[in-house]
Amino acid sequence: MSSSASSSSSSPSRRKALFISSLIILWYSSNIGVILLNKFLLSNYGFSFPIFLTMCHMSACAILSYVSIVFLKIAPLQSLKSRAQFLKIATLSIVFCGSVVGGNISLRYLPVSFNQAVGATTPFFTAMFAYLMTLKREAWVTYVALVPVVAGVVIASGGEPSFHLFGFIMCLSATAARAFKSVLQGVLLSSEGEKLNSMNLLLYMSPIAVLVLLPAALIMEPNVLDVTISLGKEHKFMWMLLLVNSAMAYSANLSNFLVTKHTSPLTLQVQHLWLLFSLSVNK
Repeated sequence: MSSSASSSSSSPSRRKALFISSLIILWYSSNIGVILLNKFLLSNYGFSFPIFLTMCHMSACAILSYVSIVFLKIAPLQSLKSRAQFLKIATLSIVFCGSVVGGNISLRYLPVSFNQAVGATTPFFTAMFAYLMTLKREAWVTYVALVPVVAGVVIASGGEPSFHLFGFIMCLSATAARAFKSVLQGVLLSSEGEKLNSMNLLLYMSPIAVLVLLPAALIMEPNVLDVTISLGKEHKFMWMLLLVNSAMAYSANLSNFLVTKHTSPLTLQVQHLWLLFSLSVNK
């Protein structure tokens, strides 16, 4: 009788573990694909427009989220409950834009390996923001374990032959913004008063991000349309690469929200460390 009860209770746990493992695998594969395609487009393909590229990503997120909710009925449509909730989503969108644009800009000046090594400090910033925003304190062992990571990045920065100060500042800023975003999205996904499912959060966040990025792209990258059309005519796979990259960005963002919801912001950033390790091994 007891063995039967134990078996039945462990079955949901196994299913949950399998579900979370599948989400993490999706998150890994999507992020690796986006990072490598971003680097290829920005550095090797002549498409040096990180802001416009991020806008393409968020446009794809808005369109695919709308199709998934309204037409495919994968998730129910949720309405916003308060002005405060809208302001938090808007803040999340702006911080997200800053983190992605900063990361894409840094890829123009830094190699992928060093870029991702700096990104390894994200758990440190996540733990700090989590405490400041939610007063959630991790075990002291967690904080101690983050010290060697930060120290290692400082040492690596001094010995990096391809070090570029502006690229490093952009990368570090993007890392801090990514950590803040993780904590804020964790609040929006788990707060009882403002809870949204991952697909709806992405649906509301993406159009705001596009509205923020559009004027920035027109001002800071004024010739982006002419160059993009020219590259599309010169390279027949240009449009396909841009579409695939944008679709993978949707998958990466959605899986990012799902992993945050079913684990925690700090757990997500620890998984990010494994992603960095994978990229360094495969380099």
